[in-house]
Amino acid sequence: MHHPSAPTEAVTDDRAEDRARLARWRLYAGAAMATTLAATIGLYAIEPPRPWWLDLAHAAAKAGFVGAVADWFAVNALFRYPFGRWTGIGGLIPREKQRLAGGMGRFVARQFFTPDSIRRAVEGVDVASAIARWLSDPVSARGAATALAPFVPRLIETVADGRARATLQRLLPRVVEGPGTGRLLGRLLRTLLDGNEHQKVFGFALARTKEVLARNERRLKAVIEARVAEEGGQVVGIVAGAWIARRVLAALNAELARIEPDDSDLRAAFNAWVEHEVRRLERDPSRAAAIAEALSGVFGHASVVAWLEDSLLRLAQMARFDIEHERSRIIDALADFIINLGATLAADEAARHGLNRLIEEIVAGLAPATQARIEGFVAGKVSAWSDEDLVERIELKVGRELQMIRLNGTILGAAVGAVLYAVLSGLFGRVPV
Repeated sequence: MHHPSAPTEAVTDDRAEDRARLARWRLYAGAAMATTLAATIGLYAIEPPRPWWLDLAHAAAKAGFVGAVADWFAVNALFRYPFGRWTGIGGLIPREKQRLAGGMGRFVARQFFTPDSIRRAVEGVDVASAIARWLSDPVSARGAATALAPFVPRLIETVADGRARATLQRLLPRVVEGPGTGRLLGRLLRTLLDGNEHQKVFGFALARTKEVLARNERRLKAVIEARVAEEGGQVVGIVAGAWIARRVLAALNAELARIEPDDSDLRAAFNAWVEHEVRRLERDPSRAAAIAEALSGVFGHASVVAWLEDSLLRLAQMARFDIEHERSRIIDALADFIINLGATLAADEAARHGLNRLIEEIVAGLAPATQARIEGFVAGKVSAWSDEDLVERIELKVGRELQMIRLNGTILGAAVGAVLYAVLSGLFGRVPV
């Protein structure tokens, strides 16, 4: 219930502790200055002749007090006006706040946000593994897929409409023209041939053909019987039509069954034909150019372009309807893709290393553009503080050290005064204090 106020309370407690520590050290430095002042005044009450060591102590007290006053003025002049603002003496930090703000901004930006410093800071941080874990998590992947899904129909519509469509109409025929397209098609076919994927395609087509024949057997019989009657007359159609139809379909099914085994002659012929065409595409520039020209004509034809546009718009509408369903296929597909991407990244150490290096370079490359913003941000933040707030922030951080300077100045002044008096007494005999 009280969580929102916790940071403020923590800051207040930190400042209270700093204030208490600063007050203690001010007390120590003030006590030292008061001691030297009391000794300076008090020793005048002892009239001569006095012991030599008492004169030595008096000289030390005087010098210590002078040192204490000088350091008190120097320390206080940094933050405030010791003799009043109207004198214009002191107040160095409030008076130079704008320049101080700019200097702090430049220091932070140029010392901590350089490409090398940022690269060292992120070096060794395995961001790629964290990304892989996040992508592999089904909940995260589902959330990311849900966020990305609305962009799918928009992307399709962008391609199908406006300047993107006109650009595709101009570019597609040019992209596929030239012998390079034929050679690329040859490489793709070579990949299919090496992996025996073309035979799988052939087998799939064969299985679909058999399914279509089985599903439409009655209709085909009727068509064959009608054709026999048309060619041989009504009597022949009645007597032999059904028999001929059965023989034709049986022969067709038998031929398909003969083709189906992997070592059939037709499959071998198909394999030889694909090999021949691939070799022609790879070695015959005229054949590759002819294929490319044919593809260019297809993609440049008005009817094909219109069909592509209509198909894309229909696809975009289907995608829009799909992502509104509770079990969207697009979201499922995107989630599976993201999970697979995470699993692949987690299993590929080289990919993770490359991604980490890429992230390092991207972050380091942002440093020059970020420096100016960081510098302006820090300078603006410091400039927005009031004089009192700025003084307190700085004084609470370095106040203990500054009060130690006052204390050390008092002690050092007393020591120098004592040594100086001893030296002068050795040179000139008893000297007045």
